[in-house]
Amino acid sequence: AYLTVSIEPLPPVVVGDAVTLKCNFKTDGKMREIVWYRVTDGGTIKQKIFTFDAMFSTNFSHMENYRKREDLVYQSTVRLPEVRISDNGPYECHVGIYDRATREKVVLASGNIFLNVMAPPTSISVLAADTPAPFSRYQTQNFTLVCVVSGGKPAPLVYFKRDGEPIEATPLPEPPAGAGSWAPRNLLHRDLDDTKVPKSLAAEGEVGGGRPPATAEPLRGLAAERGPVTETIPETVVSREFPRWVHVAEPIYYFRHTHAPVSDGTVEARATLTWTLNPQIDNEALFSCEVKHPALSMPMQSEVTLVAPKGPKITMTPTRARVGDTVRILVQGFQNEVFPEPLFTWTRVGSRLLDGSTEHDGKELVLERVPAELNGSMYRCTAQNPLGSTDTHTRLIVFENPNIPRGTEDSNGSLTGHCGFRLVLALTLTVILELT
Repeated sequence: AYLTVSIEPLPPVVVGDAVTLKCNFKTDGKMREIVWYRVTDGGTIKQKIFTFDAMFSTNFSHMENYRKREDLVYQSTVRLPEVRISDNGPYECHVGIYDRATREKVVLASGNIFLNVMAPPTSISVLAADTPAPFSRYQTQNFTLVCVVSGGKPAPLVYFKRDGEPIEATPLPEPPAGAGSWAPRNLLHRDLDDTKVPKSLAAEGEVGGGRPPATAEPLRGLAAERGPVTETIPETVVSREFPRWVHVAEPIYYFRHTHAPVSDGTVEARATLTWTLNPQIDNEALFSCEVKHPALSMPMQSEVTLVAPKGPKITMTPTRARVGDTVRILVQGFQNEVFPEPLFTWTRVGSRLLDGSTEHDGKELVLERVPAELNGSMYRCTAQNPLGSTDTHTRLIVFENPNIPRGTEDSNGSLTGHCGFRLVLALTLTVILELT
């Protein structure tokens, strides 16, 4: 007796498809059994997924047979209704027949196939590396966009576009830190951007530095009349007067692509695009990350527009601050969509902050137990990202607190020692009188 077994080849399939595995075999003997296996762990484990035993069953629902010459041709099928990533891998079809000479002898043969299951990417996002970061007028900065694509199998093809046009980038096998000659150089050897130094603070350390501007002088005393809590000061947008070394030519881009396997069988791909930033031409530039994948009918993309911060919207709570209140000044947003995320720095014009520090980082500035001396004080919020910087000012108005008599709190907003002593003495006398 003879036996030949073959499995019909299959192209790669996509997650969710219905897949039918077909095992064809030809023999002149009598069927004994058919067994389908799914092979896992590199071939060390075989999981039985279908069995037909001719000794105990006459059900041929999984097989079709027809007579061709003197041979019998059989087909056994296994259907996977909704294929998953976990179904990816090799499958085997084992067939046994009785030898024509003696039924005590069984002839065995097998065929195998590798089922390649693809999965389209499920998410794509574009981020800015090393942010938030400050704006620098006197030093070149490398800027890196990172495109993260998750959920795909196999790894997708990732590329960048600028304003809808593909970017021709130089492949970068190593991280940007080891790129060598293309790294930025501090051409002017200037570590401090003097546009960010509060002039009033700079004058404190100078002898005969002159009086600070009138707007920097806090107003003493309390605001007894009713009025707005904050005074809106026009924002100051830092002018982009860049040195002559800033080139306006087309930038040189560097591209790096990596991918890493995930436990569910998919791949996470990361693509980076790095170039020397030029705020003059890069501000409001549209960058897109696009993905091509055999399981996608059309490219998948995510877009970002590089934008400098402009028009911060500042709120203050409570809306009517009184002596002893905790005041919170918060940046709630901007007039435009800002990317990448800006860096926020708070300073007090003409003086230090309530806690004694010169500046505070973060979107929110908290002033605890404000004293009367802060009435009229002005605060500056500097919002900046590598594309630009903007300053916005707000003035704090502190009203009287009927629960705290005038002049009974110190610079920290707490009751003075003398007033506290008189309060304790009055309470003690009250207790003595009640006891008597």
